[in-house]
Amino acid sequence: MGERKNRKKKRPSLGRELLTVVGTALVLSILVRTFLIQAFYVPSASMEDTLQENDRIIVSKISTRFTGIDRSNVIVFHDPGGWLGEGFPNPYDTPVGRVLQAVGIVPSNSGNDLVKRVIGVANDQVECCDSSGRVTVNGVAISDSYMKEGITSDQVTFSVLVPQGYVFVMGDNRGNSEDSRFHLDKNNGMVPVEEIIGRVAMRIWPVSRIGGIEN
Repeated sequence: MGERKNRKKKRPSLGRELLTVVGTALVLSILVRTFLIQAFYVPSASMEDTLQENDRIIVSKISTRFTGIDRSNVIVFHDPGGWLGEGFPNPYDTPVGRVLQAVGIVPSNSGNDLVKRVIGVANDQVECCDSSGRVTVNGVAISDSYMKEGITSDQVTFSVLVPQGYVFVMGDNRGNSEDSRFHLDKNNGMVPVEEIIGRVAMRIWPVSRIGGIEN
């Protein structure tokens, strides 16, 4: 009889077990969001047709730490200084929404994050434009296969050398993208590598567009 009573006393309550499971799940979710991957939504049309406005995307943080950033990577980064003005409205900017963002249940966007394509990395000479109106990197015209059809790159002429610790970025929808070209007065439009959150790994919404975005 005494052994049965002790067993009953040692048995954890259902409520305590539930709290433990939920707490563990939340901690794991926060750790994943902080160090591995994070979901974002796309606030503008600057990356069409690769990314559409209001697409939901997954950004890989861990792969960026191990492999770094290369040309043609699509990245999410913090506003390096005055690019967005007052920023984009955040549809999840509510008390509940902020909690859900923190644990990674809904996509994040502080209103001060941008998504663009890397055109130049450290020591690259990026210029616009050659005789055919194309952007060149180290004298070689870059591929425009990912650009929005019918859009050119010659909205701004420039010639910049990318310093160590920075990247030069542009949107795929060049005619509707306030990217590095339009901020040449601020550090030649460069984005510090330390402001990069991660590389866009895939689209997860809408369902019809689920998939990777890089070859």
